[in-house]
Amino acid sequence: MLQIMIQGRGGQGAQTAGNLLAMAFFAEGRQVQAFSSYGGARRGTPVNSYLRVDDKPIRLRCDIEQADAILCFDASLLQGPLLAIARPDTLIVVNSARTSAEYARALPGYRVIPVDGLGISRRNGLGRIVNSALLGALARAIGAPSLDVLTRTLTEEAPKLHDQNIAACEEGFRWVDSQLQRAAA
Repeated sequence: MLQIMIQGRGGQGAQTAGNLLAMAFFAEGRQVQAFSSYGGARRGTPVNSYLRVDDKPIRLRCDIEQADAILCFDASLLQGPLLAIARPDTLIVVNSARTSAEYARALPGYRVIPVDGLGISRRNGLGRIVNSALLGALARAIGAPSLDVLTRTLTEEAPKLHDQNIAACEEGFRWVDSQLQRAAA
């Protein structure tokens, strides 16, 4: 079972990202479970979106205690409580203009892939909403869902700005692809 946690601040699109990712995995024929948690003051406060994906029915009815992947929309949240659910092999994709080398020094032992989601989103006319760029990045980093299914889900389900969301998703996917190819060389 693949367990993913998405964390951001209210208004960044973390809950929407979790729902879109769940729809994309479901479109690929996978079983999914998605749920979110947030406080009463939603704008600007931490928001968590959780996702479980498997090939068989999911019977767990509890929070995710050990994530296989973390998608972090705000690098300032990448600390204590969020890292508590990360094992050393947990993949962390973080919205940040910092380099992989900087994260290797700051968070030794963690697999961190920084993605300039804000830059990607702004280039594609989405302003500060980074969820499509980061969904593309996560999909490439974990190898699923496919970019084709993810962009089709964005076309069918994204609330607005379909072309901009698809372009940001594709750019986030390519960003991580280039980082992984560079690391393998």
